[in-house]
Parts: sequence; structure tokens; C-alpha cells
Amino acid sequence: MGIGIYAEVERQQYKTLEGVFLAPSIILILLGIILFVVSFIGVLGSLRDNITLLNVFMYTLAVCLLLELVGAILGLVFRKQAETLLNKNIRKGIVNYYDDLDFKNIMDYVQKRFKCCGGEEFQDWKVNMYHNCSAPGPLACGVPYTCCVTTTANEVPNTMCGYKALDDKHQPLPEIYRRGCTNAFIYWLLDNYKIMVILLFLILVPQFFGVIVTRIYITRVDDLSNEYVQPTEEVVLRQKGRLDKWFKCMPEWD
Repeated sequence: MGIGIYAEVERQQYKTLEGVFLAPSIILILLGIILFVVSFIGVLGSLRDNITLLNVFMYTLAVCLLLELVGAILGLVFRKQAETLLNKNIRKGIVNYYDDLDFKNIMDYVQKRFKCCGGEEFQDWKVNMYHNCSAPGPLACGVPYTCCVTTTANEVPNTMCGYKALDDKHQPLPEIYRRGCTNAFIYWLLDNYKIMVILLFLILVPQFFGVIVTRIYITRVDDLSNEYVQPTEEVVLRQKGRLDKWFKCMPEWD
């Protein structure tokens, strides 16, 4: 949450656009608040042996775990719809590429890291007012330099290497990455499925373990509470047996 607040303060200083497409700092703050509240309830419930708070913590954790599983399953089942929605949002971000520093940094990193260009395809950059072929500036009909093919000897490409890349009449096409970043990212996930399985395991297992341990702890607290409130027959007999060893003249327990 602290990192999110710091990032948001920095973002506000340089933001020139009122409506933000993607703000990682906001996401970090929201996640931080949720984790803090849930963890605080769990800690307070365990310190006070409060079954109500422990139940709230356990069910909240279980709901989060269930939502993550459902989200992953729905993402696989409705993969095409998810890709369409993602591409639509990426195009919205491309419209404000030079005004939204957060999105610009993320898009530049993704395009360089996965060797791709745009969302669905490199032609997505036509929606940007500076890269549209009708724009008067030098970026017209071009793509950002992060779309350009790089080599080991030339890791920093010419900023104008994507010039005229969006011009349908221009031949040959400049040396840019042709595939969209959505497909590039999906193929990367498929190629590195072992890493994703391990990552998913590390995320879900601790939550599942937390739900189980909390349930056991609640049961234990409940048993102890019942023993002190109204001793069961088993507890009474156990106590009587211990007392009889020391006090032979103790009366019979009803």
C-alpha cells in the first residue's frame, strides 16, 4: 500500500490526462487496503480468540480463493472474449499513449520484452492521433521505436525505424514486429507453462492452507469455550478421576 501511495503521488505530478486508462499505483493501493483489512481481522480474531472475527477472516479468504479459481477458469473458457476485451482496452490506451505515462511505460516494456507491436496487431497504432496517417507530424503513419526489430549490436534502434509502417501503400514494410502483443503474451505463457503452474501454486496454496488452519483454530477455540461454559460429561469424568486420586473423601459428581 505504501509503494502504491508513493507511485500515485509521483504519477499525479506528471499526469496530463484526467481520465487514466491504467494506473498500477491505484491497483497496488486497493490490493494493499484489502490485504491490510483482511489480515487485521485475522490477527485481531486470533489474539482475542474471537470466533466471529475468525469466521469473517476465513470466509473472506475462501471467497478470494474461489474468485481467483473462477476467474482463471472463465479466462480459459472464454478466452476469445477475454482477448477481445483486452485488445479493446489496449486500443483505448494507445489513443492516449503520449499522455498517460503509466500506460506508455508498460506498453514500451511489453513491446520490447515480447517483441510485438500494438494489441491485436501493429495497425492498432492508427488510432493514435500522432501515428495516424492523416497526422501532420513526422510520426504520421509510423509506430513507436519499441516496435522496431533490434539486434544485439543495435539494442537502441533508430527512433524513426517505424516510419511509414502503417501506410498500406508503402512497400516494403519497415523492420518492425508484426504480431500483436496479446498473442505474443499468450504464446509466452504457453511456452513457459511450468513457471506459470509454479507461480499459481505459490499463490493459491498459502491461501488454501490459511483457510484450513483457520478452520482448525476456530474449532479448537470453540471446544475450549464450551469446556469453560458448560463442561461435558467426558470433561467432568476426566476431572473427577484426577480429583479422586488426591481427595478420597470427595463426594460423587452428579
